[in-house]
Amino acid sequence: MGQVTLPGNPPIDVVIKRSARARRISLRVSGIDGTVSMTLPRGVSEAQGVDFARQKAGWLRGHLAGRPDLVAVAHGVDLSVAGESLRITPAKTGRAIRVSEGQILVPGPADQVGRRVQSWLKTLARDRLAEASDRYAAALGATYNGISLRDTRSRWGSCSSRGNLSYSWRLILAPPEVLDYVAAHEVAHLREMNHSARFWALVEQLDPAFDASRNWLRVHGAALHRYRFDIDADAG
Repeated sequence: MGQVTLPGNPPIDVVIKRSARARRISLRVSGIDGTVSMTLPRGVSEAQGVDFARQKAGWLRGHLAGRPDLVAVAHGVDLSVAGESLRITPAKTGRAIRVSEGQILVPGPADQVGRRVQSWLKTLARDRLAEASDRYAAALGATYNGISLRDTRSRWGSCSSRGNLSYSWRLILAPPEVLDYVAAHEVAHLREMNHSARFWALVEQLDPAFDASRNWLRVHGAALHRYRFDIDADAG
């Protein structure tokens, strides 16, 4: 794997990969973090790949310009939490984060706000996802072994063959019905470890309006990853 930078305004960093399965040169712009990657098939030189990327520079800049900007979570930033718009605000008293009058009140130093809010969101996400998973598992008469939270980019949830459920904690930033849909989806896998018609029938049984939530994730899901909790608000 290598990397080249295409000159221009702005310059574009392109990660170069090789694949024996690829039949042609392909370019991809990540909807999560804006990373540009180029896959080269066997027999195509890096120089040929760079020439191809230069020809597509206008297309790449267009896609990058339409990508949501990263948001450093800090005082004054608005977050949608379980469907409620809340503004992060300094707390003058207390030690714990609390919600009051449309605000997330965060005590402590300003440079710790992002990490503290992230920890609070994870706790809230675990509580909401556990409740939804319990509810749907009871409706199916199924059981699961446990729940884990991750910050996955390729999927919003998963169910292992051993009955372990895993979710992206960023679902707490989505509308509550979207979080519920993902829980219903993964709990349905306790009965059907596939995406057959029987599986989708179970999902619909648990969440009759699931299709709207699935579409919401397709359209808006990538934007949930634009919030960064580990960088300063003044970072570039």
